[in-house]
Amino acid sequence: MTTSSTARPAGATSAPAATVPDPSAEPPLRPVVAQLPGYVAGRRASGALTAALASNESHYDPLPSVLEEVREAAGRMNRYPDMGAVQLRERIAAFVGVRPEEVAVGPGSVGVLQQILGATCGPGDEVVFAWRSFEAYPILVSLTGATAVPVPLAADEGHDLEAMAAAVTDRTRAVLVCSPNNPTGTAVPQAALERFLAAVPPHVLVVVDEAYVEFVDEERPLDALALFRAHPNVCVLRTFSKAYGLAGLRVGYAVAHEGLAEGLRKVALPFGVSTVAQRAAVRSLDAAGELRERAAAVAAERRRVTDALRAAGWELPESQANFVWLRAGDALREALTGAFDRAGVLVRAYPGDGVRITLADPATNDRVLAVLADRAAFPAR
Repeated sequence: MTTSSTARPAGATSAPAATVPDPSAEPPLRPVVAQLPGYVAGRRASGALTAALASNESHYDPLPSVLEEVREAAGRMNRYPDMGAVQLRERIAAFVGVRPEEVAVGPGSVGVLQQILGATCGPGDEVVFAWRSFEAYPILVSLTGATAVPVPLAADEGHDLEAMAAAVTDRTRAVLVCSPNNPTGTAVPQAALERFLAAVPPHVLVVVDEAYVEFVDEERPLDALALFRAHPNVCVLRTFSKAYGLAGLRVGYAVAHEGLAEGLRKVALPFGVSTVAQRAAVRSLDAAGELRERAAAVAAERRRVTDALRAAGWELPESQANFVWLRAGDALREALTGAFDRAGVLVRAYPGDGVRITLADPATNDRVLAVLADRAAFPAR
């Protein structure tokens, strides 16, 4: 008699029934992590007719020269990237007029900000920033064990720098200044930031987050790099995710004085910026002229959309970014998001605060204007 090769040997017992792990027996998270709110990313488009205007991404396709560089670099993805990002740091330094030793890179400006806070802050420290501002600020501060100190925006949706200066204590280690501010789009004036720096103790690090700086078209824009050169406690943060269109590759940088920049490189995730990202960023800087043209086109659309919305009765601040902001209480916010959803347009809603709408091509922006054409159709607040 033949037997199956899967027959159970004599005396063998049945396999034990599967058990469900007891969650209480799992290794616990740090209390600060367990209490953190998750970062809320912009909703993704689910169809060809949906306009994705929730994440401040560039609506332009990658530049052909950058795309070709990416294709070539991808052929070496089996090799680790240059951990020091030497070529990229040298190219950034030449572009902004500093020394390579004063540049640190990371996976997007948010990754570099995590390096900054991790290198300078810890339990018992405080970090001051405007609110509402970039949603990652309180999350990253909490991860260091420091205490977030949000300061409400001024009536014009910009930073209330006097109130922020008043919030600085002997426990303050850093202040985050987002200009143009996300999500309101407002830019910080040069003179106001100079007065703020004069009021802040020199041991407090002031990080000027310029993720959207390429879209600024003010007659006298903030010169954060000049402030960096004049003040040992100023650091400038920038990204390739927005105007440069490299959001999917994750590369940003800080311009910092040499001691801080070295510290940022020490705490960086090893090999955190891929070869593809490094080479795409270098090639993007080589194509700065083309990218300035794209940013100028976005700024022109911003003016057109802003003028049309104000003519329709909407009140909105003077954005200098690639988005516009509508202040809205919960009733108006829900009405706006519902109307945009029905029109196949994804926008970013902030409960209790408002709605942010990323600018895109003229045809898509016209879809936004069509939704908002009748201000009277929406609740007052």
